[in-house]
Amino acid sequence: MDRRQQKTREAIFHAFSTLLEKKSYNHITVQEILDTANIGRSTFYAHFETKDELLNAVCKELFGHIIDSAMDKTHIHGLYSNEEMPQSVFCHLLQHLQENDNNILGLLSCESSEIFLRYFKDSLNELVQTQFINHNRKRNQDLPQEFLVNHISGSFVEMVLWWLKDKKKHTPEELDYYFRAVIEPIL
Repeated sequence: MDRRQQKTREAIFHAFSTLLEKKSYNHITVQEILDTANIGRSTFYAHFETKDELLNAVCKELFGHIIDSAMDKTHIHGLYSNEEMPQSVFCHLLQHLQENDNNILGLLSCESSEIFLRYFKDSLNELVQTQFINHNRKRNQDLPQEFLVNHISGSFVEMVLWWLKDKKKHTPEELDYYFRAVIEPIL
């Protein structure tokens, strides 16, 4: 993708995110996205066939980025200039959420949040599977892996929602400690 196409795609993503903060996904029209991004219809359709495809791309970019960076511990993203990087992948993920790149926390708590929460949980499933279930599982061997993955991912999403409702009063390190205290005994 050349620089011009990348800028257009970013403008579309930004316009879409801005609209999502104001109204539900189902009430956003392609025309509103075009107007907000200041682009033509053919330009939009050169990048995305439908609004649903745009949603999928936005979610993959947002959640893919934070999940990939949490799994790749060398990707520090400027978070740890004065301190050591955390050992916990959950703490790393929470720190990325706290950084709130691309207003991801706004999308997780907007009127259309159920769509983003589903994508977020699906992205977490892979992280949990690779980082915990495949490597560290010592207990509950008789439980299906899919059950444990779903349980841990769902708990993490609920914790993030609780954190947002609580106006992020707890640090990522505190949340990581709480979360690991609850999930480590089942692994």
